[in-house]
Amino acid sequence: MRIAITVDPEIPVPPKFYGGIERIVDMLVRGLVARGHEVTLIAHPDSQVSCRLLTYPALHSQGVSNVARNLGYVSWQLCNGHYDVVHSFARLAYLLPILPLRLPKVMSYQRPISPRSICVGELMSRGTLHFTGCSAHVIRPWASRRNFHVVYNGVPLERYHATEWVSGDAPLTYLGRVEEIKGVHLALEVAMKSRRRLIIAGNIPEAEQYRRYFKEQIQPHVDGRAVEYVGAVDDAAKNQLLGISAALLMPLLWDEPFGIVMAEALACGTPVIGLRRGSLPEIVQHGVNGFVCGSVEEMVTAIDRLPDIDRRDCRRIVEEKFSDRVIVEAYEQLYREVVKGRETA
Repeated sequence: MRIAITVDPEIPVPPKFYGGIERIVDMLVRGLVARGHEVTLIAHPDSQVSCRLLTYPALHSQGVSNVARNLGYVSWQLCNGHYDVVHSFARLAYLLPILPLRLPKVMSYQRPISPRSICVGELMSRGTLHFTGCSAHVIRPWASRRNFHVVYNGVPLERYHATEWVSGDAPLTYLGRVEEIKGVHLALEVAMKSRRRLIIAGNIPEAEQYRRYFKEQIQPHVDGRAVEYVGAVDDAAKNQLLGISAALLMPLLWDEPFGIVMAEALACGTPVIGLRRGSLPEIVQHGVNGFVCGSVEEMVTAIDRLPDIDRRDCRRIVEEKFSDRVIVEAYEQLYREVVKGRETA
């Protein structure tokens, strides 16, 4: 198939550090090319991908001028590219000019969905637009509709090596953006109450509110021994860090659609302990590859149950549900369905 994929212009594909959607797009592109498909990606000009790359004229999605320039460029490329299917991980606005065309389209959401976007997309596309969410939680209000599908996020398994055993004093780890809704302060509380070492890895966003949060609630506890902050980490360092960890802590204070770090940890054989928010109960099988908890106190109790977890099960579940092979196959099957739907319409 001839497949066009779009992603927002701000971050290259693949990203060096933060960039969850861009990681999924990179994994998908590589998998599709390996299967013999002809793929075109519209993305940031610094992207390094194994397919044809078209680059946005404006590198921001904010502002009328930037959106207009990118919308015109994307629509022209897609209208003249003779594609079998268009798959958007970018904003729906960039597809507006091609929505009425019979060209099959897939819109993937890795974030909470605006009902207004769904309404506009369905009205203008006249049955040619399908939606995917990275978890059942994301598409729950529309789950009964035939044009909505769940395709989970995943990880390239070859980048992560499972560690089947760690020492009894192995540290707990928090890995992700350092901000309040991620519950980093709760990870500190869990570690302190369970008397376990904690390693915090991740970037601190530039805005003042995030800097203040780190300075006031996190940094005072960082002593380099009981609590260590190592900053943002690349894939190699992430693989090593997760591999030596007793568990990944996910004390979320928001309904996260799908934290890719959960799949990364499980691929390393590391169980996940988190709060019952968002998609976490879909990824974590309680007592098998981690623990789904209702409070900090339950998370502390779960630390004592870590010896009950067989780390081989963590890796097995990723291989079965969240591997690059499984995710690429799911999207490929969806493409075939939407293309067949156009041919029989």
